[in-house]
Amino acid sequence: MDKNKDHVLQRLFDTVISRKDASPELSHSARLMSRGRHKIAQKFGEEAVECVIEAIDGNKEALISESADVLYHLIVMWVDAGIEPENIWAELARREGTSGIEEKASRSQ
Repeated sequence: MDKNKDHVLQRLFDTVISRKDASPELSHSARLMSRGRHKIAQKFGEEAVECVIEAIDGNKEALISESADVLYHLIVMWVDAGIEPENIWAELARREGTSGIEEKASRSQ
């Protein structure tokens, strides 16, 4: 059995994929995607800002909730852009063991 299929983020990704062509009246994911990439990005940005505000305020429970919203909207962006979670995991694995300072410096070369 593929252990990634058991991960909640993979299940969420699979759900969003399955709703891509659903009726926007019946699916929030379908509604977001029907409104286009700009709206998806706007919603992701709004949720990210809300997450930052809760972190600054030290509101742990709200930060948890907003973090879940950020991850959901990020996954909707991935689906819309044709990105698979494995693409992200591979990039994270590539960076693993490299300091953040080294990794950032390598991007500017």
